[in-house]
Amino acid sequence: MDALRFLLDGEVQTVTDADPTMTVLEWLRTRASRTGTKEGCAEGDCGACTVVVGTLAGDHITYRAVNACILFLPMLDAKVLITVESLKREGQLHPVQQAMVDLHGSQCGFCTPGIVMSLYARSIGATGDMPPADVLAGNLCRCTGYGPILAAAEACPPAALDDRETIEALKTIQRDDVLELRHAGKSWFAPKTQDQLAALLIDHPQARIVAGATDVGLWVTKQMRVLPEIISVGDIGDLATVQESEAGLTLGAGVRYSDAWTALARLHPDLGELVRRIAGTQVRNSGTIGGNIANGSPIGDMPPALIALGARLTLRKGDVRRVIDLEDFFVEYGRQNIEISEFVEAIFIPRPDPRFDRLRIVKLSKRFDSDISAVCAAIALRVENNIVIQARIAFGGMAGTPKRAAAAEAALTGQLWSQAAFEAAAQALAQDFQPLSDVRGSRDYRLLSAANVLRRMWVENGTVLDAEPINA
Repeated sequence: MDALRFLLDGEVQTVTDADPTMTVLEWLRTRASRTGTKEGCAEGDCGACTVVVGTLAGDHITYRAVNACILFLPMLDAKVLITVESLKREGQLHPVQQAMVDLHGSQCGFCTPGIVMSLYARSIGATGDMPPADVLAGNLCRCTGYGPILAAAEACPPAALDDRETIEALKTIQRDDVLELRHAGKSWFAPKTQDQLAALLIDHPQARIVAGATDVGLWVTKQMRVLPEIISVGDIGDLATVQESEAGLTLGAGVRYSDAWTALARLHPDLGELVRRIAGTQVRNSGTIGGNIANGSPIGDMPPALIALGARLTLRKGDVRRVIDLEDFFVEYGRQNIEISEFVEAIFIPRPDPRFDRLRIVKLSKRFDSDISAVCAAIALRVENNIVIQARIAFGGMAGTPKRAAAAEAALTGQLWSQAAFEAAAQALAQDFQPLSDVRGSRDYRLLSAANVLRRMWVENGTVLDAEPINA
């Protein structure tokens, strides 16, 4: 059995006796006596448990703010962990902490440590040029109204972190082989390459694959499920590649949302805006697009957009690969087109042709930020000589899986770009879907909203001039 090792305040922490599904939050509060990190929701929604994790990448460290409440402890292996207690040095508050004090950014204080850690990540340049409001979208506060918190963010502009000593320390605990942990009948495997992953899945066909644990983490914290075998793919470098070409965008299944964001936005602005509305910064820093697809959720935001764009999946089992259309991956609720020991290797998204392709992606949810969709719609049309020659329309939240709207597509295809054609497509949606009513929306709301997305595309665009792109 291997030992789990990570850095905390410059010291190597070695853990050999922890349940593989213990969360980082639980370890901090019960083992390390670091109670500054709070538990608010235990499902990655509120941000009170935010910590910063650094991963060695060559000769630099990539830092991410993440939710400790759904991050499994072994996912820290060979990384550096920074908590709110790490920030105060030699009796002096960190500038972010001091700004929160000076600008009255805290009242009851329960959410404050998580907010401080999100702002700390911004202060060391980990969030790029993301506006402070987007940085903090995954942190909820019931007291201050956010104004003073945003002011504190503005008072602490990003600056480079001198982490040379940390880099050298991290180099001493890196590993090339598979991390293997066992405790109380549970096993955790963390391969470093796709080949190692493929071999492990052959040997352990019932193992649960975990990428960012943004979904599986809740199985443990909320459902109290026991997971006997876990294979973590978060450290597989050749599963986290982003490749752009004239043909389109190829994403390794292990690419996190935060790492795919800019490439998706270059493919089409609506894709970039969709990613901005998916969860909060902490979840996007952990969750992967491949994981979002593989779990088969009917309300995952990215699959409808990728289906509308004609995305394809590469699946691998051992040394055998097969390529399928993404829409064929979703069979029915809870069942996907994937074999035992097979895993999602990559996603290919064709590049829209700006001369003819019109794309509109809409997410409808109760909250603008960090909320689950009631309806997610993606409309991809090819128009030549003012005739819709191809229509791909997909919805999430309308059926047991992400699904294309065949009747609506047929109502548009071959028709003149006109209000009448879009109205016919809107009416046809009732043939495509019989949605359920739940806490996010009633059946009637979903049908009407989906129809209005189609009507909205006409209202926003009006007459199409052939070969002239429309900013959808």
